[in-house]
Amino acid sequence: MSIQRRLLTPNEISDLCKTVPLWEVKDGKLLYRTLRFIDFVEAFAFITKVAIISERMSHHPEWRNVYAEVEINLTTHDLCGISNLDFKLAKSIDELSSI
Repeated sequence: MSIQRRLLTPNEISDLCKTVPLWEVKDGKLLYRTLRFIDFVEAFAFITKVAIISERMSHHPEWRNVYAEVEINLTTHDLCGISNLDFKLAKSIDELSSI
């Protein structure tokens, strides 16, 4: 699934944030969200599902997992900021987390 990457303007980011209200913008360069699960196994299962989606998109998150908590940062490193891919992945993550 190859998608054209495009760096977003601050106005585009602000508008798109309304579509992913559980995420916040940090330093104008990344989308951030923390998720909490029942236990480590649930958190790891979620990470695995996100990894499969990310690999298909060829767009990978930065994340940290401590027991039942997963912190996710989305940014497009080669564009040095937030791109359309970050929002696409954020929406996919939100869909997974609501299952």
